[in-house]
Amino acid sequence: MKDHNMNANAASPFRDPKMPGAPSIPRDDWDRAPWNRWTFQHVRDMVATTQVWRGQGQASLLPVALQEIDAISFEVDGRRETVGAFLQSSYADGFLVLHRGKIVSERYLNGMTARTPHLSQSVAKSIVGTVAGILIERGLVDTRAPVTHYLPELDTTAYRGATVQHVLDMTSGVIFDETYTALNSHMAQMDAACGWKERKNPAWPANVWELILTLKDAECAHGAAFRYRSIETDVLAFILQRVSGTPLAELVSRELWAPMGAEADAYFTVDPAGYALGDGGFNATLRDYARFALLHLGHGQIDGRQIVPAAWISGIRRGNPDLFGAVYRDVLPKGAYHNQFWIEDPTRAAYMARGVFGQLIYIDPVAEFAAVKLSSWPEFLDATRTRTALAAVKAIRDTLSR
Repeated sequence: MKDHNMNANAASPFRDPKMPGAPSIPRDDWDRAPWNRWTFQHVRDMVATTQVWRGQGQASLLPVALQEIDAISFEVDGRRETVGAFLQSSYADGFLVLHRGKIVSERYLNGMTARTPHLSQSVAKSIVGTVAGILIERGLVDTRAPVTHYLPELDTTAYRGATVQHVLDMTSGVIFDETYTALNSHMAQMDAACGWKERKNPAWPANVWELILTLKDAECAHGAAFRYRSIETDVLAFILQRVSGTPLAELVSRELWAPMGAEADAYFTVDPAGYALGDGGFNATLRDYARFALLHLGHGQIDGRQIVPAAWISGIRRGNPDLFGAVYRDVLPKGAYHNQFWIEDPTRAAYMARGVFGQLIYIDPVAEFAAVKLSSWPEFLDATRTRTALAAVKAIRDTLSR
C-alpha cells in the first residue's frame, strides 16, 4: 500500500545545518520554530544525551495490515477536513495507527524515516509514569508516602507534606511557573538547568535537582487542584532513582525499553549533573513509540509477556475531573490527569501521552486502537491544533471499528 514508510513532503524546509553554507541554529532557539522542523529529529546534535539501551533481545512484533485512511473525514470547530489534508497541514513528522494489534497506517514526513529518533517532549512524562507503576507494584514506592520519605532534602521546600500520588497527578500545591515564553519563569530556569539553553543568570540553578530545591512557595493545599507542572515528573524520577539506585535512563532501559522489545535504542537529554530529563527529554523512533502504545493496549503485556502490572494500566484512567481547571477544558471538556497521563473522559477508556509542539500518543484499549503523532508545530501549545488532531484520530478509530 502506498502509505507504508511513505516519505511524503520529505524535503525539510532548511538545509542540513551541518552542510557548508547552511544557516546557523541560534543556541537559545534550537527547540523553537522554525528550527524545530529539523532539530526535533537531531537532538543529539544539539545537546548532551544518554542512551536508553534496547537490550539484546529480538524486537517485539508489529504486524502490518495497511489500510487507506486519507479520505476519512471529520468535523472540528465547525469545519470539515480529511485525514490526508490534516497530515499535510499539521506539521507532522511521523504518524502511525494501530488497530487490533496491527499497523494500519504509517507515515513519515519532513525528512523523517523509520530509523529517526524524534523528541517527544512531555510524552516522556508518561514513559516515566509507566516505569513508576512497575516499581510501585513491586513495593519499592508507596504512593501514599510523603515525597520527603524518599527525598528528605525536600523537607525545606514546598513539597513538604506532598505525597508521591500528588506528584504523580500534579496536584501538589507547589508554585511552578510553566510559562514557556516568559524570560524569568521557572520554565525558563528549567531550560537552562536541564542543559537545553545557556545559563545566562549565574543566580539560576545549575541543574534540575538544584531547581527543585528552590521551590519554596505553595499556591494551594496539596491535593486541592491539578496544575500542570513539568517539574513534578522530575521529582518522581528522582524518587525512582533513589529507591532503585539506578540512573533514570538505565532504569527505563531495564524495566521498560528492553523488556517491551524496542527495535532501537532511545535516548534522553541530560543536564550538567548527568540527570536524564524525565519531564521532556526522551527521544525514540515512531515504531518504538507505537510499541509503547501497544503495551498499554495489551494491559501491560506485549508478545505474551507482562511488563507493566495490569492493575496499574487499568488505574490510569481513574483521574478526578473535579480537579481539572477551566484552562484545560478548552481541549478536554471532560478531562482529567492521573499517573502522568491525560484522560479524555473518565467514563471512557481512552487516555493520552501529550507533549508541546504537537506530540501525541492516543490509547483506546476498548477499541483496540492507538495513534502516534510526532510533530514540529510552530507553537508550543495550540488548542485548535490539538482539537483537530483528536478529532482526526477519533474519526480514524470510529471508521476502523465499524
